[in-house]
Amino acid sequence: MNSMYVHGNDRAARWLAVCLLVVAGVVPGAALQAQTVKPAAMTPAGCPALLQHRFDRLQDEKPQSLCQYSGQVVLVVNTASFCGFTSQYEGLEALYARYKPQGLVVLGFPANDFGRQEPGNNQAIADFCENTFGVKFPMFSKSSVVGRDANPLYKQLAQKTGESPQWNFHKYLIGRDGLTVRSYPSTLDPKNPSFQKDIERLLSAKS
Repeated sequence: MNSMYVHGNDRAARWLAVCLLVVAGVVPGAALQAQTVKPAAMTPAGCPALLQHRFDRLQDEKPQSLCQYSGQVVLVVNTASFCGFTSQYEGLEALYARYKPQGLVVLGFPANDFGRQEPGNNQAIADFCENTFGVKFPMFSKSSVVGRDANPLYKQLAQKTGESPQWNFHKYLIGRDGLTVRSYPSTLDPKNPSFQKDIERLLSAKS
């Protein structure tokens, strides 16, 4: 006899037994209700929907949950190694070093969507970032950030702000609450004083 069929009958029998006991008043109705509740989604308590994603780390392709950044100000940037804005890596790393103690994290997402300016594999990108700019902020495996193939975080960011990246080094700034999101063009230099003021304002806000 098919073992799956036997197991199915066992479950049905147990369920019927519980129902009969409830009717007889032996088992409280709450017990029956407990049997019917589906397990809750496995998402950490307090993690905003915008950060409920997992991406492979660039250096070793180990899965990382973005929920680890809950309660921080998150700067999300799509990067490329051979772009006119690639020197912004220096400014991004400087922001990360300056504001990390206050709760800022910079997340880099290499993408080859614009001008095919990120052609290398993950290891080549990681080596370039470390050796050329000393990047220490978290970076993730190469993915798409626009269109139908955009990774799920970027789809949400575009939907929330009404703006998708138009080129490499577009910037999204997410508040501590995971709800406040601001969008900045690629041309904005990370060293821009006005941009730094925006970061400081979000850092000073409570999550």
